[in-house]
Amino acid sequence: MPGRSHRTTGSQTLLGQVIERLPFFEDLPPDTLQCLAASGFGRGFLTVSLRARLRNAGYRDLSHLARTSPAAIASIRKFGPVRVELVRAFILTEIARWLPGARDVHTDGATQERRLARLRDLPVERLPLTADQIVALGCTGWSCADMAGRSRVELLDKGVVMSCDVDRIVATLAGLIGGDGTTPSLAAQTIEDTPPPEGETNAARRAALLAMQDREWEEAAPPDD
Repeated sequence: MPGRSHRTTGSQTLLGQVIERLPFFEDLPPDTLQCLAASGFGRGFLTVSLRARLRNAGYRDLSHLARTSPAAIASIRKFGPVRVELVRAFILTEIARWLPGARDVHTDGATQERRLARLRDLPVERLPLTADQIVALGCTGWSCADMAGRSRVELLDKGVVMSCDVDRIVATLAGLIGGDGTTPSLAAQTIEDTPPPEGETNAARRAALLAMQDREWEEAAPPDD
């Protein structure tokens, strides 16, 4: 097994890049997700223009945001790394209102450790690398967790793989951690959340409620940038 002295931490590692592709929060109880959905984007949390940008990108409420990835939110104009962290922190505060112990379970460190644990029993051969590449990289006998702890620069410096190869490794690691997928697509969420035809009346009532909540949030929101 590789020694720990060469390991890097945080966003420098492949795991850091993987986490950027995974949902902010995972394994949230259905009732907690329902409470997040009912909260919209939260009172006074974002400016009117920022909430509009989220809606234009297809997001409707905190439940959708909780199930999307940092990278997806960061790709929206005016949502850089700092605001992405603020989004996560705000959602965690809301989750903690309904879910005891959430602040301990969903810290960055705890979430990272859970995800890394899923890779420890998976051999490096599960990754898109040839046998020759595995030998040349010096990672024979490694687990996927060992690979996740390495940095992109470290792998590229070996001269064995190219950047596109590392991208495929990162994508595969994300799939192995996320199970049947990484972040649910907005299209899939929309289909999932769409009520059946017989629920059209309830849908209309929900739309009216959301419109009323929007007016309240806009009144409470701070001035635009």
